[in-house]
Amino acid sequence: MGRRGPRLPDLNLTDDERRTLEGWARRRKTAQALALRARIVLACADGVSNMDVSRTLRVSPPTVTKWRRRFIEDRLEGLSDESRPGAPRAITDEHVEQVITTTLEQAPPNGDTHWSTRSLANAMGMSQTAISRIWRAFGLKPHQVDTWKLSTDPQFVDKVRDVVGLYLDPPENALVLCVDEKSQMQALDRTAPTLPMMPTTPQRQTHDYIRHGTTSLFAALDVTSGAVIAAHHRRHRHQEFLKFLKTIDKNTPAELDLHLVCDNYATHKTPAIKKWLLQHPRFHVHFTPTSASWLNLVERWFAELTTRKLRRSAHRSVAELEADVATWVEAWNADPKPFIWTKTADDILDTLAAYCQRINDPAH
Repeated sequence: MGRRGPRLPDLNLTDDERRTLEGWARRRKTAQALALRARIVLACADGVSNMDVSRTLRVSPPTVTKWRRRFIEDRLEGLSDESRPGAPRAITDEHVEQVITTTLEQAPPNGDTHWSTRSLANAMGMSQTAISRIWRAFGLKPHQVDTWKLSTDPQFVDKVRDVVGLYLDPPENALVLCVDEKSQMQALDRTAPTLPMMPTTPQRQTHDYIRHGTTSLFAALDVTSGAVIAAHHRRHRHQEFLKFLKTIDKNTPAELDLHLVCDNYATHKTPAIKKWLLQHPRFHVHFTPTSASWLNLVERWFAELTTRKLRRSAHRSVAELEADVATWVEAWNADPKPFIWTKTADDILDTLAAYCQRINDPAH
């Protein structure tokens, strides 16, 4: 049987070309189109016919012919996609620069605090879609605002090192307890029954509620085990905090020292509290810096309580709320999960220093 079709031109590779093509062909996640073209050329260079290459790589014969020809004509550069003709660019670099500058440096003339895509499009004489694309490309979000707060505590650095040191290297023969109060917990009852979750429909509850009173939850989180000592009190004074200290004293092994991490709330520093602490030398109080409650791990536990219990619950009385929370705390303590602190004091201070430098930069 005679040979069918025209004779194919020889495809020979240099050592550098083969190494480059083999590198492209090994790609598994990126540039898959280029990897396929490289495998086609390598197979053809090994003397495999176009039809066999087509069957092996599961591509059409015209595709094999195309990339074989492109490589012979332009070598490695021929495997890249050619630029395609299209409409001329309507938005120039000058237009993009003007949009960015206006967004960052000017306010809308109508008194708004920030631009919207519609208002800026009208001011620039461009389409709303074009403004939106430019904003997305440069990460501009005028509708969003972030808040920040820095501690003004003159002992901030020392307190951070003290508290973080307790988390990362707890003292021997001692418990580290993060102590705080979740004050003004509301006993709320919805004005209509909550509707259960159904396929394609989330749980539904009314926006309106009836308030039946408030209570405060005092909690002490054991940093090592994750267990919590908790007690409810209807008021939030130093008398209640003193009662909770006595509760901690009764519910912890007497032979262990207790290191308490607390915030700077006034009820934690009254003369009565100081006198009681002097009479109980196993208690050592470590205060977090002012406006730095994020440093107290019990706040993370309060977030779990809010998300998993309080946010969706309904209670007809304060007593019902307290009993419900006590049951939840008991279930938590049956299988406690500690929160692992990973950042060193130097990591925290370096991050804050970089942020302070950024917000104080005149060019910011």
